[in-house]
Amino acid sequence: MIIVTGGAGFIGSNLIRALNAQGKTAILVVDNLKNGVKFKNLVDCSIQDFMDKDEFLSSIQHGTNFEEPVEAIFHLGACSSTTEWDGRYMMANNYTYSRTLLNYCLLRRIPFIYASSAATYGSGTVFREDPLCEAPLNVYGYSKLLFDQYVRRHLSLARSQVVGLRYFNVYGPREAHKGTMASVASHLRYQLLSGEPIRLFAGSGSYGPGEQRRDFIDVADACAVKLWFLNHSSRSGIFNVGTGRAQTFNEVAHAVIDHYGHGELTYIPFPAHLQGHYQSYTQADLSALRTVGYTAPFRTVQEGIPAYMVWLDQNTVV
Repeated sequence: MIIVTGGAGFIGSNLIRALNAQGKTAILVVDNLKNGVKFKNLVDCSIQDFMDKDEFLSSIQHGTNFEEPVEAIFHLGACSSTTEWDGRYMMANNYTYSRTLLNYCLLRRIPFIYASSAATYGSGTVFREDPLCEAPLNVYGYSKLLFDQYVRRHLSLARSQVVGLRYFNVYGPREAHKGTMASVASHLRYQLLSGEPIRLFAGSGSYGPGEQRRDFIDVADACAVKLWFLNHSSRSGIFNVGTGRAQTFNEVAHAVIDHYGHGELTYIPFPAHLQGHYQSYTQADLSALRTVGYTAPFRTVQEGIPAYMVWLDQNTVV
């Protein structure tokens, strides 16, 4: 059995579909369905069982052994809002929960593959898995960094696989429930199809209007990395998951406009509340990932965004 926490979420549900494509259906989904809309992400997934996140945590804390052997745990459940400033809530969800689950896996030698974030790097310009490059700008990024630091202290003693994956800007199917935290591509499409101009931020820092650059990665590529580690259980560590290529928000906007053949692009003032808390540039250093043997390519914005638009056209109504 494979356990996927956050399995009804964006990356989690895409991972389950990828596992299903490999014939794996003995999957326990762990999630919080207080936001009931997320059930839609699981409708076309083949799973064995579902457990609420609090019930699952209680089971883990009491040392419960599951009826079937656990092949691996993918820990994707977290509060992913970069604008959430309730530090107590964030730490309970992203740090304490993760620490409890890791210790459970280490004791039972269960492979543990979890989601970290590029938010750990903050406003730096070097995105390498190195403490010297890490300076988060918000409590979300700090919660992820603190757990990465905890993992680092235990890696040398681990007798089973432990992998942290630092996701950059992931986009793709099954993210509608994320609302304001959905990818920029999703928001721009909604604006265009609502008859509105596509809106991007005006210049910030040393960047011109819409020229802020992020490493945008297709969720299918992100899941492919996860499956590779599942099949290479001798590889452990913390790794970036991006394309290794910084592309502008203008490029994302034009990929959306080109797909639909029309659209107006405009720029709005940079929000005051994001000053000092916004990453204007990210680009994954993939050296560590490539060194452990992952060789697959990653799609560019020009390749991935049109495919995502097609999926949205077939699966959503504006």
